[in-house]
Amino acid sequence: MCCGLAALLGVLVHVQVTDRTVGEARSRALTRLTTAARAYEAGTRLPPRAGVDLPGLPARLRTMAAGGHRGTMVGTGDPEPTMWAAGPATGGRALAVQVDYASGARIIAALDRAILWSSALAIGLTLFVGVFAVTRVTRRLQATAQVARRISAGDLDARVDDPRSKDPRRPQDEVAAVSGALDTMAATLQAKLLSEQRFTADVAHELRTPLTGLHAAAELLPPGRPTELVRDRVATLRTLTEDLLEISRLDTGTERLELDTEQLAPLVRRVVRVSGTAARVRVVRDARVETDRRRLERVLGNLVANAHRHGRGPVVLTVDGARITVRDHGDGYPEYLLAHGPQRFRTESGGKGHGLGLTIARGQAEALGARLEFADAPGGGALATLTLPSPEASVYGGMG
Repeated sequence: MCCGLAALLGVLVHVQVTDRTVGEARSRALTRLTTAARAYEAGTRLPPRAGVDLPGLPARLRTMAAGGHRGTMVGTGDPEPTMWAAGPATGGRALAVQVDYASGARIIAALDRAILWSSALAIGLTLFVGVFAVTRVTRRLQATAQVARRISAGDLDARVDDPRSKDPRRPQDEVAAVSGALDTMAATLQAKLLSEQRFTADVAHELRTPLTGLHAAAELLPPGRPTELVRDRVATLRTLTEDLLEISRLDTGTERLELDTEQLAPLVRRVVRVSGTAARVRVVRDARVETDRRRLERVLGNLVANAHRHGRGPVVLTVDGARITVRDHGDGYPEYLLAHGPQRFRTESGGKGHGLGLTIARGQAEALGARLEFADAPGGGALATLTLPSPEASVYGGMG
């Protein structure tokens, strides 16, 4: 807007000065034409630079004068800028006078140069100041957006730390307000999550001692159906407690990886064998990867257990390089899981469980630096895809 306004003012000044300068030159030319016409009618000597059918007279002006009209025009083919004035003379000829227009042309040219340079300077200065100001604002906005993306990715320690939002003596703008609100939101969210994590860990830890005693007491009960039910419930409660402890450790990021080079196909077969299920293993392309075997077995074991608990057979595990898929032939994953991922204590398949198995699987996969994705398989069934970090080398393909 500033650049457009500067250009508009320059055009207006040019038009006004040009009209005034040309008007003054035309007035002088018409005055001299009147003087020359009186001398021509009186038969006296014409003034200097006046005459009938003068050479160089513009054709349009000559035609106008021959038609009985008076007019003026700036010459275009003259060596020096000239204002012509012409009127009718006897015999259909044109009486014309010349007025020097060089000074007026120089004034207009100098004005145009001044307008051009001043407009260029004003536009350049405006652009420089605008770019500097906008760049500062956009840089701060980009930093705020980057922090927001880090927070959404799980980094609750990320802060904008805008100096304007921390110092009340400095002028506050909209960017500082947004930055301060984002930092406050992140701090509040982090405090609530840490409180929930501590509560979950404390509850699970406190339950372990009475559960240990309850389990020992259940082992002393006489054989029978009631005893089996008690032992089954105690075992379920112990498993739930251990899952809660594992989730709390994953949330706090306190567990450490024990990396080693592992062959994927034998590891997958071992997981299926330990699970005691009838899952099949298909090896398209085996690979060796550097991973934590215990955590990887935990992820695959939970996926296999979930497939058998909530889906239908056959359950097939496919090893294709660093990618392992677990597919069943049931009704597929619930819509909420496909849209938002696993959620704790939520299951809609009608089977047993607390929704912790897939939550633990995703948490352990993230700890391994792997990517775990859930989708509905073409043709029906649930499909979980675990993509590990790049393998060292491919070994062989086949069926298992």
